[in-house]
Amino acid sequence: MKRLLTLLALLGSLCACENHTTLFIGTYADGFYAFDFDLDRGEILPSDGEFGSVAKAPVPNPSFLAANGSRIYAVSEMPDESAAVTAWHYTGNGFESLGSQPTGLPAGGADPCYVSTDGRLLAVANYSGGSLAVYKLKPDGGIAPLDSLIFSSTGGPDLSRQDRPHVHCAIFTPDNRLLFTEFSADAISALDVSPLGVDNYRKLASLPADFGPRHLLLEGPRLYCIGELSGDIAVYSYPDMALLQMAKADEVNARGAADIHLSPDGKFLYASLRLQNDGVAFFKVLPDGTLEKTGYQHTGGHPRNFTVLEDWVLVACRDTDQVEIYSRDKKTGVLKDTGRRIEVPKPVFVSDFSR
Repeated sequence: MKRLLTLLALLGSLCACENHTTLFIGTYADGFYAFDFDLDRGEILPSDGEFGSVAKAPVPNPSFLAANGSRIYAVSEMPDESAAVTAWHYTGNGFESLGSQPTGLPAGGADPCYVSTDGRLLAVANYSGGSLAVYKLKPDGGIAPLDSLIFSSTGGPDLSRQDRPHVHCAIFTPDNRLLFTEFSADAISALDVSPLGVDNYRKLASLPADFGPRHLLLEGPRLYCIGELSGDIAVYSYPDMALLQMAKADEVNARGAADIHLSPDGKFLYASLRLQNDGVAFFKVLPDGTLEKTGYQHTGGHPRNFTVLEDWVLVACRDTDQVEIYSRDKKTGVLKDTGRRIEVPKPVFVSDFSR
């Protein structure tokens, strides 16, 4: 009987370890990391790599990542000609380089801050360069030379933040569009996507002056856009782009709203806020897609990107060198600090790419 109990305990331990996912953490440091994360316990499964990671990919300032299966794409957010987008194959225990491309330099490619892919094309938002760079992907997942470079414009009233063009985000849509935020023009714009590339640039929506559109989130017939400067979340019907709501996320006018994500069941929306009163605001998503604010969770310094799992929310806090782990009540959306942390230098991105 004792041997049977021991065997059952061992099997239980093995089963618990099987319920895990791979987290990819981007930084303002010298590389990004892969970690195994236990979905039952809400903690990493330590490995032999740096900080307990499974593997590290050496890239300067890999501040945002995207994935297509085992292929991982990372920007190298640099302010000069070294700015690039890099491609990697994740083997499960390491990263193999698939090459890189400059992000639109000699003009327009500085400080790439966002990357996304539909499996055929790769889009990179160049913040300081004020442009959107689009690339075709090779059959092996590598990146072909620059295919298109679309320049943004200005027009917003903040002469310190909107004095130059900035592009902050670009997402591919199921209806073959590439949507992107024109931060300094207070606009959401679009390109048509085809096997030949992108074309037909036009503005889809003009946001209120001083909105500073940062990140976009498309869920079915609803498009959400968070304003870095205003601290509001604009809710649109999609694709007709009728404005349904302006929901306030930032209550202290910190002008540092960052990221938005939905819970896996689509019932709650979360928004990270920086510069003052750092934390994550959360909203109940009503049947028509509009938002009802239900709570706020303070976090460590300068929360940027975060990810929402079924039971956990992981927040990349740049200034405390930690990814913070919060438990999530699936019925209420409420977050609770577990006290557990993933120690990584200047983390600004975390995701398992499950959504």
